[in-house]
Amino acid sequence: MADSWIDLRSDTVTKPSPEMRAAMHAAEVGDDVYKEDPTVIKLEEQTAAMLGHEAALFCPSGTMTNQICIKAHTQPADEMICEEFCHVFNWEGGGPAALSNISCKTIRGNHGLIDVEMLQDAIRPPNDHYPRTKLLSLENTHNRCGGRVQPFTVVKELHDWTRKNNIIFHLDGARLWNAIVASGIEAKAWGQLFDSVSVCYSKGLGAPIGSAIVGPKEFVAKCRRIRKRFGGGMRQAGTIAAGALYALNNNIHRLKEDHEKAKVLGEAIQKTPGLKMDQPTVETNIVWFHVDPKLAPVPEFVAALKERKILIHTSGLNLMRVVTHLDVSMEQVKKTAEIIHEVTNKLTKGKI
Repeated sequence: MADSWIDLRSDTVTKPSPEMRAAMHAAEVGDDVYKEDPTVIKLEEQTAAMLGHEAALFCPSGTMTNQICIKAHTQPADEMICEEFCHVFNWEGGGPAALSNISCKTIRGNHGLIDVEMLQDAIRPPNDHYPRTKLLSLENTHNRCGGRVQPFTVVKELHDWTRKNNIIFHLDGARLWNAIVASGIEAKAWGQLFDSVSVCYSKGLGAPIGSAIVGPKEFVAKCRRIRKRFGGGMRQAGTIAAGALYALNNNIHRLKEDHEKAKVLGEAIQKTPGLKMDQPTVETNIVWFHVDPKLAPVPEFVAALKERKILIHTSGLNLMRVVTHLDVSMEQVKKTAEIIHEVTNKLTKGKI
């Protein structure tokens, strides 16, 4: 995509910076299946230490890390509790059913946020007719619900609830780095609340590929075996691990800039007649919004933006998303805000 385009479809569209490319080019490599890649080992050790766990496992994608964890934690016919709009249930190709043979009990959250009270009836009674409730999966930040941060105190209560009820607690932390920056709470404090954590390097941090599983050594060893079965074993993976390592060391604190950019877009959307945010507030780098169907169909609205070299994501019949990231400047965001207002105004007057 040419530099003149403003791509707000996702924070996955970023490209490695020259400095990241240099780190990748210079990476020391070995065979990671043999546990001999020094750059992968360094990345795994650093990620585990940051999140307060014993070990980590580098994998190609966040879908793979989530699904490996689910497989490692459960047996066929178990059940996982999760929020109804979460990624592991909606956007991972039916992975829990297809790969782990488990069912999911979904909970309707408050714009993606769940608490202990919502879970009171979620555990199945010990009865041969029911699946066994084995796992609670939490997404933080919550993508579909606008990058919302699960409040730390509530997550601590959820942790205590899982201990009381002998339930495993997994975190889909694809955008945990955004939650860390937005909350001001260190990574270790978040990580230690969970039995397993999945984190991504290729979203806001800007690496080209890669996620990691974090947890106890014995659990991560089990995950390594499942990774092999799922086709995720990589050989000289240090080249891509170096990009992730560079991202981890250089691109976390700057996420605050992305949050500020998203707030600019959120404010512009709120002030534009005919548009409405699909979330109560902008907390991190994601904004979901609606266009009044009387104004224009979503495809027409999106096409009008595309004609002006702005790309956004659509989902369903009347829902759109913009995601800010390191490859979109504040100047470009302000330009986008102006163009969104201009396009909406022209649609109102029937001039598009």
